[in-house]
Amino acid sequence: MRKRRVLATVVAGVAALIAATLPGASYADGQNPGTSKAAAQRVSVDLAASEGPVLHGANGALYGLSDDGVPSDAVLAPLKLTAISQKPEGGAQHPNGDALTVSKPYFRNGGGDVYVMMQDIYSQWPYQDLGFDDYLPKVEKIAKDVAGAPHSERFVYVPFNEPDWIWYKLNSSDTATYQKGRDRFFAEWKTAYQRIRSIDPDARIAGPNEAYYDTRFLPEFLTWAKANKVLPDVMTWHELSSGSLKDFQGHYDAYRALEKSVGISPRPISIDEYANRRDLSVPGQLVQWVSMFERNKVYANHAYWDAAGNLSGNVVRSNIPNGGWWFFRWYAGMTGRTVKVTPPTANAIDTLQGLASYDPSRKQAQILVGGSAGAADVAVQHVDRDLFGSRVVATVSEAEWSGYEGAAAPPRVLSRSEVKVGADGSVTVPLTGMKTMSAYRITLTPAGTGTPRAADVPWSASYEAESAAITDGQIYTQGTVSNANGYAASGTKDVGSLNKSTSKVAFKVDVPRTGAYDLAIFYGNQTGAPSTQTLTVDGQSAQPVTYPSTLNWTYRGIQHITVRLGAGSHTLALAHDKGEVTLDKIDLTAATTPAASYEATLADPSGSPRYDYSSAAGVGTGSLVLDGPDAAVFDVYAPRDGYYTVTPRGSGAPVKLSLHGTATATAPERAERLFLTAGNNRVTATSATGSAVRLSSLDATGAGDTTALASYEAESGTLGGAAAKTSSDYASGGAYVGSLGAGAANNLKLTVQAPSAGRYLLIVDYANNQRADGHQYNTNIISRTADIAVGGGAAQRVTFKNTWTWNDYWSVAVPVDLAKGANTLTFSNASSYAPNIDRVQLAPVTG
Repeated sequence: MRKRRVLATVVAGVAALIAATLPGASYADGQNPGTSKAAAQRVSVDLAASEGPVLHGANGALYGLSDDGVPSDAVLAPLKLTAISQKPEGGAQHPNGDALTVSKPYFRNGGGDVYVMMQDIYSQWPYQDLGFDDYLPKVEKIAKDVAGAPHSERFVYVPFNEPDWIWYKLNSSDTATYQKGRDRFFAEWKTAYQRIRSIDPDARIAGPNEAYYDTRFLPEFLTWAKANKVLPDVMTWHELSSGSLKDFQGHYDAYRALEKSVGISPRPISIDEYANRRDLSVPGQLVQWVSMFERNKVYANHAYWDAAGNLSGNVVRSNIPNGGWWFFRWYAGMTGRTVKVTPPTANAIDTLQGLASYDPSRKQAQILVGGSAGAADVAVQHVDRDLFGSRVVATVSEAEWSGYEGAAAPPRVLSRSEVKVGADGSVTVPLTGMKTMSAYRITLTPAGTGTPRAADVPWSASYEAESAAITDGQIYTQGTVSNANGYAASGTKDVGSLNKSTSKVAFKVDVPRTGAYDLAIFYGNQTGAPSTQTLTVDGQSAQPVTYPSTLNWTYRGIQHITVRLGAGSHTLALAHDKGEVTLDKIDLTAATTPAASYEATLADPSGSPRYDYSSAAGVGTGSLVLDGPDAAVFDVYAPRDGYYTVTPRGSGAPVKLSLHGTATATAPERAERLFLTAGNNRVTATSATGSAVRLSSLDATGAGDTTALASYEAESGTLGGAAAKTSSDYASGGAYVGSLGAGAANNLKLTVQAPSAGRYLLIVDYANNQRADGHQYNTNIISRTADIAVGGGAAQRVTFKNTWTWNDYWSVAVPVDLAKGANTLTFSNASSYAPNIDRVQLAPVTG
C-alpha cells in the first residue's frame, strides 16, 4: 500500500530550517520516512513587489447557479464571486440557469457581473443555424429584457459563443471557407452590436468569445472592429485544455501587444470558460489556474461540464462545501494587494504554483500554494519589521481534495508557530510531504504575548484502491493531462466493475494505536439508488456500508464509517452486496472529538473593526475588536444537521450571535447550543451592547445532536387532491408523499407542535429526479419548488435541487416562525410539481 504523511513546520530565516514531524497526514507519492528525499522546491514571495489590488477575478462559473437557492446563500456569499455566465431568460439550451432569475440571489450575496450567453437561447448544441434573420429578433428581446431588469448595468452581453467552430467556421484550414465565415461574422457582429446598443445605450458587449486564443482571426477582427466602431467592451476567449496552464501567459502577453499594435485602449479580459473535468473540485489543480489569472488581473469562469447549480463542481448538494469550495473561500479571503510569487517553474503543466496577498491595514500576508507532491520551501521576502514586528505567527493549513460530492470539513491547521523575522526581512516556511491534489495556505500575522495553541493533527493515512488486492474488479485510468476531460481520481486511477457476487477490494492497513478510526471511502454510484457493500475487518465484524447515488460512476463522493482497530496491521475488505460502486481510495484517520476554531481576524468584517495582535494565545492570529455596529461573519461547518456547541472566544462586552434569521446573546467564553444545518452556516458576531468586544475565534464542537428533534412522517399528514402516499424501501418509515403540486389542491398538510414561540428550522427530507432532454455532455437536471405556509400566513417558495435519483433523499433546512403549540404546515405548488416529501423534522434554532 502507498502511505502518505504530511509534514509541515515553520522556521525563521532563509537558512534556519527546523523539520518537525506532524502526526497525521500521509506520505506523498513515492515518499517514505526511511528513504532519502528529493531536494525541496523553492517558492519565493516578495511582499514588496505589488501586482495591484486583489481582483478575485478567477472565482466565477458558467452555469454555476441554476435556481434561487441552488446553490444556497450560505455557500454563495462567502466566495465573493466577481462574474458568472448564464443563459438568457427563457433560453432553451438548458432547463435552468436563466440570467435574470439567478441574478437575484447572486446580487443579494454580493455578486459582480452576469455575462449573458445570448446564443443559449437555442435548444441544440451546437446551436442550430437558422440564419441571422431568426437570431436577430431574439437578440432584440434579450436586450430589452436585460435593459429593463434591476441592476441592468451589471449585465454583460455575449452575442456569440465559440464562433470559431459554431456557425462561422473561423477555425477552418481552408482559406476560402475561413474568409467567407469571417466576413459573415463581421457583418452579423456589427448588426447585433448596433442593435443591442440601440436598445441599451450603456450596454457592455463582450466577444468574440472563441474557444481558444486565435492568432489568425483576432488581429483582423480588432482592426476591423476599430474601423467600424464596434469594438467589444470586454475581450473574451476560452482556455479549456491542460495546455492552457503553460500557454495562457503567452496568450495574455500577445493580446496586450496586439491592442497596442492596433491602437486600442486595454480592455478587461474575461476567460469566461476555463479548466476541464480533471481540474474542477481539486484544490491543487485550482491553485495553478487561479494564480495565473489573478496575477494578470483577468476575470475567469469555470467551465460547465456536468450539472448546473454546484459552482462547477465545488458545492455538494446545495449547501455543503467540498475541498474546492474551501480553496475558493481562502481565495475570497485574500485582501489588500497581490504580490509577486516566483514558482520553481513558470508556466508549466501540473507544477507547484502559488499566489499571495499582502494587506498592511490588517497586518496580514496570505500565501496559497499547490499542484505538486513532495517538499517546498516557501521563502517570504521583505516582511516589514516596522509593521509585523520582530516575530510573526505563521499558520499552515491544508485544503484536501474531497471529490466532487464529498463533504469537506474546514481545512486542517497543520502547524501554528511563532518565529523570528530574519534580519533581512525574510521568513521561510518549509513544507514536506505535500499532496498533489491539496492546496496549502500560509498566513503571517504579528506575534503578541503568549504562545499560539499547538496544532492538533490526528494520525491519518491513505490507501489507493488500485494498489489493493482486487477480486473480480477492474482498474480504470481517469483524468490525466492527455485525458483532461476525464474526472479527477486520486492517483488518476480507480477500481470499477465491482458488480459480481465475488467482487471485493481488500486494503492492507497499519495503524499506530488501538482505538476508533474514521474510514473515509471515496466512491461513485450510478445505479439509480443507494448501493451497499459489506465491510469486514480481518475477515470478521461484517457490517454494511451504504453509498448514496452520485452523478455518475466517477463523480466522486465520500462515505464515512467508524471502525475500531487494534494497533498494527489489518485487512479492510469491501465486498459486493447490493448494487454497484466504483472505489477510488480510502483514508483512515484517528477519531477525535469534532471541533473547529474559526479565526476572527480571517472572518468577513463589516464596519471598521480593529485588528489587535497584542496576544498570540489561542489560534495565534490575534483578535478582532468590534465596536458599535461592527460585525464579523464566520463560516461555520456542520457535518450534518443538528445541535452544536458554539463558543465565542475573547473578552469584553456580551456577544450577539445571529444565525438563520434569529439571534442570541452570550458572554465571551460562554458556550451556546445552536442548530447548524449540514454544510456551511453564516454566523454573524456583533457586540450585544455596542461596547467593545474582543474576539479571537468562534469555536464549534460536536457531531450534530438530533436526539431531541421532533419528527413527522409526511404520509401521516392530510393529503389533498392527487397527493398520494407511496411505498419506498429507501424512505423514512417506508413511504413518502408524491404527486404534490401541479395544482394548488394537490397539497400536504402537517401539524407540528412547537414547545414555545420562535424561530425554528424545518428539516425537509425529499427526493427529486426530474430531468430535461439529454445534452451532449451536460446533465440537464431540474430543481423543483414547493410553497410552504405556516397556518394562514404567506407561503415561502423553497427550491429543492435534483437528488440524482428518485430513491435518494436529501434535506433542505427552511427557517420558519412558529407559534407555541400546534402549527399547520402546508406544502403546495399551484403551477408545477413539488418534490416527493419523505419526512419533516422540527428544531428550534437555539437549543
